[in-house]
Amino acid sequence: MTERTVVERPGISAAIVVHENRVLMVRRRISEGQLSWQFPAGEIEDGETSEQAAVRETHEEVGLTVTAVKALGGRVHPKSGRNMSYTACTVTSGTAFVADKDELAELKWVALADIPELVPYGLFEPVQAHLDSVLS
Repeated sequence: MTERTVVERPGISAAIVVHENRVLMVRRRISEGQLSWQFPAGEIEDGETSEQAAVRETHEEVGLTVTAVKALGGRVHPKSGRNMSYTACTVTSGTAFVADKDELAELKWVALADIPELVPYGLFEPVQAHLDSVLS
């Protein structure tokens, strides 16, 4: 009998970055199924918390220095099947630009009313509730 090892993929941490009454969204060069526009995000590295990963990924992807404000929760993403965590962040310094040109095609600061146009299947409820409270 052969032994099978299941290798679990690292979780993904997403940064919900709000600045000047808009939320930062990025469009990946390669969509994950229906996922085209999303929040800055990436795999949580060994020894990192989900909040630390959200801060790091935001800097790597869009050049912004952000501070984690609070964890918004986690779930298995219904479209990608990946373990996701979401962290509310504020901008500490910098101007957003496509820093990771291999991964990202573009970015934009999005008003609350425009999110359904980019994410037609809806947001994770705690993320939506957070955005409703800070962008209204």
